[in-house]
Amino acid sequence: MLGIKKKYYVKQELDYDKPSIHGRIKRNNNNDQNHQTGFCLMSMLELQKPIIDTPCWPVKKAAASTIIAVFLITVLMVSVGWLDISFSASYQNMGVGSKSTTARHKPEFPLECSTENQTQTCRRDYPTTTGIPPMNTSKVECPSFFRWIHEDLRHWKQTGISRDMIEGARKTAHFRLVIVKGKAYVEKYRNSIQTRDKFTLWGILQLLRMYPGRLPDLELMFDCDDRPVVRSRDFQGPNARPPPLFRYCADEWSLDIVFPDWSFWGWAETNIRPWRNVLKEIKKGNERRKWKERVPYAYWRGNPSVAPTRKDLMKCNATDKNNWNTLLYVQDWDRESKQGFKQSNLEDQCTHRYKIYTEGWAWSVSEKYILACDSMTLYVRSRFYDFFIRGMQPLQHYWPISENTKCKSLKFAVEWGNIHPKKAQAIGEAAGKFIHEDLKMDNVYDYMFHLLNEYAKLLKFEPTVPPGSVELCSETMACPRTGTWKKLMVESLVMSPSDVTPCGMPPPYEPQELQDFLETKANSTRQVEMWESQYWLSQY
Repeated sequence: MLGIKKKYYVKQELDYDKPSIHGRIKRNNNNDQNHQTGFCLMSMLELQKPIIDTPCWPVKKAAASTIIAVFLITVLMVSVGWLDISFSASYQNMGVGSKSTTARHKPEFPLECSTENQTQTCRRDYPTTTGIPPMNTSKVECPSFFRWIHEDLRHWKQTGISRDMIEGARKTAHFRLVIVKGKAYVEKYRNSIQTRDKFTLWGILQLLRMYPGRLPDLELMFDCDDRPVVRSRDFQGPNARPPPLFRYCADEWSLDIVFPDWSFWGWAETNIRPWRNVLKEIKKGNERRKWKERVPYAYWRGNPSVAPTRKDLMKCNATDKNNWNTLLYVQDWDRESKQGFKQSNLEDQCTHRYKIYTEGWAWSVSEKYILACDSMTLYVRSRFYDFFIRGMQPLQHYWPISENTKCKSLKFAVEWGNIHPKKAQAIGEAAGKFIHEDLKMDNVYDYMFHLLNEYAKLLKFEPTVPPGSVELCSETMACPRTGTWKKLMVESLVMSPSDVTPCGMPPPYEPQELQDFLETKANSTRQVEMWESQYWLSQY
């Protein structure tokens, strides 16, 4: 055991942001100031700003009285309302690509629900534009995982997307979504599991509220089931015409287009709040217990009945005969629902140094909550991926666990982490930083925006409102609801348009660049497998 400390190590791959450097204004110290009177000349816009460290330039005495008079007259005109400088100041403070640090009033548009005996309608006073010129581009670049948007859409880059292709996706779709002139219309085909389709559509409506007037007209099909269905083997050759189908996950053998899942706006059936709120709660949970004070075991809580791989995981629970360094618990959602979800608070589950992620029938919604905990995530090898995990790397953001020998793999990972606590902590904190910063809710909306925007560029026809479709808006979706469903929608409602543009879309991967990225990921996984093999050989 003592030999492990010398044999096994993790290369430091974390890349922390460097603080930005701000320029400073130097004062002009003129030696002739005793012979001149100093005055601070301010523009009309600057009258609203505090006069702190403002450089004063010398002005001759002959002009002093004139300047004072002009200054006093200007102040008087502003005070009595003859000059309106609020618009100019607001426009200046709006900024493009970064949040303004100057507080300003931002009009909000809460739900406008009709009375019980009136038909619910969509409010018509919500802004139709963001107020930001469309030509302006963001100064902030999107996280690197946005580059996978190009990869997900490359199958249609040469051929474009025809209406016939979209109709080909109708077979398994739950709904057709059409956006025309900033309004959303839906044609529903079948019910989804729980409220997946409702909260997915709700999320798209919030995107339209966040960036009104910025999305082009488009039409798409969405499948809310777990597993991808568009198999790449069925669409080979230059004349292949795969149907573009949106869903929550995909795998390396499918062409489904990956989209953020419904739980970012809340999961009503499990009482999980919208992502923006959950992130704040998990951050507080992280701060309650320092990493070194956390339980030095691997923790997992979930429903093992949904997939064989989870049932297999339960065999790794610690017993009198075998201590696999794990603490595994069955999550009974029916019982939790009856007891008010008292044992299901996500912020209370960041108490162990290591947390296990394993997929269910497909990818699992639990992934983002586990990675947010700052614990070192023990990531059981997965077949499926969602929209952001492809931007994360083993040994940098998580520790890879063998799917076939998961018990031994988990035990070794915990042993390694307890011998190298600083390195294990660094891996956990790198994942937490990624989730809390790169996957913050604003970036989720920006991912949706860029994915839909790039998708719309591929359409070879002009989208039109289909007969029989229904216009959707926040009022028609949320106002008729009650209980947890409505509560989550109100919590996740975008109250006003964004005053910044979406982050700047990064370029697609060059072929060699993508190959290097994937090779790095594979090499890191192989490195762990080698360490693990050497460890178990040393135990015999």
